Amino acid sequence: MKLGIGIGWRPEIAAEVEALGGIDWVEAVAENLCTDHLPASLVRLRERGVRVVPHGVSLGLGGADRPDPGRLADLAARAELLGTPLVTEHIAFVRAGGPLTASPRLEAGHLLPVPRTWDALEVLCENVAIAQDSLPVPLGLENIAALISWPDEELTEGQFLAELVERTGVRLLIDVANLHTNHVNRGEDPAKALDELPVEAIAYVHVAGGIERDGVWHDTHAHPVSAPVLDVLAELRSRVDPPGVLLERDDAFPPGEELAAELDTIRATLRAAAPAADVCEAEPRTKTTTAPVPPGARDRTAVAQTALLSALVAGTPAPERFDQRRLRVQSRALAAKRAGVVAKVAPELPEILGDGYRAAFLAYAKSRPMSGGYRRDALSFAEQVLISGGPADPVAHRRLTHWWQDRTAARPPRRTTRIVRAARAALVGK
Repeated sequence: MKLGIGIGWRPEIAAEVEALGGIDWVEAVAENLCTDHLPASLVRLRERGVRVVPHGVSLGLGGADRPDPGRLADLAARAELLGTPLVTEHIAFVRAGGPLTASPRLEAGHLLPVPRTWDALEVLCENVAIAQDSLPVPLGLENIAALISWPDEELTEGQFLAELVERTGVRLLIDVANLHTNHVNRGEDPAKALDELPVEAIAYVHVAGGIERDGVWHDTHAHPVSAPVLDVLAELRSRVDPPGVLLERDDAFPPGEELAAELDTIRATLRAAAPAADVCEAEPRTKTTTAPVPPGARDRTAVAQTALLSALVAGTPAPERFDQRRLRVQSRALAAKRAGVVAKVAPELPEILGDGYRAAFLAYAKSRPMSGGYRRDALSFAEQVLISGGPADPVAHRRLTHWWQDRTAARPPRRTTRIVRAARAALVGK
């Protein structure tokens, strides 16, 4: 299955993506698409013969729990709607707690690394098998970037991925930016990982930008692709001709000309790194039979992941043998991302609170971990601000009160009520 050169489709750059020349396919975040209709931009791209691949971020296949049937059904529906040749997700966990640990459910709001242990591998393989049985097309899984390392890991990244492919037949989505991130943050050699993983199982490749601060590489997807990331792409291309290569950008979107220039640089890197005769080409792998998870593996994985996530988002003591400084960096990064996403899903909140929004949200997040998604998080934050007596400005206070009431009431306010409220706010503001 040859995909070619692609770019991540995002609503903010839909017009720019449509205008780009030489685009064979696009990737869209699955959770941002409805299950019964597509944005007009994706419809137009498909009419031009551009493939659309849904890329999930919320399954948490590396978590201790078995995959949620509802999430799998939604992903399957999007695959059917798009007529895609495959769907992709991540080797990560995104939530912890719950029945396996008899503790409150916690949401990370981000992709967190699974420990490279045999226990975690067994759990991941069974979860992948469940997902494969629920999806109408093949599944590809992405290696993720990480700020932190688990102590006492038993496998390297390449070995972990090789075992996963051998046991499940799953395809791989190799993110070369994430390999570079793990080189800076965890001292892992990208070339060694590429040597150890089964490159013939690669479905496609991600290329993205980031930035280094104080010796830590942040995989931002909001900066230009750096030379070291392109070097890892060249290393990969010297080993295999990947079926597809895709440029990711999730924030701080540049003009279309800059996106086109980055795509040209990616094409040039692939051409320059291609060997005279390719050693191998990526081919589909046959799904194998996955053995049952050994007794206790899910429970042990659940306890370990819950302890880590609780330390990151709920302020509980850090698990032993973790790098304390890196945990603090990861905790701050999770809170900052949470504040940013809430500002996107509820843009009225930073508008109402102004410059005080970010500080107020970070103070709220320190003791209130997310447990019900970003929209619920926005409501809980607004409620806490009101309980605490703020904001001090009467107009902002009234607007925030009405915003919260409108979204928690049994029925939304009538149009007349909204007009009266807007008029009162305008009068008080004069």
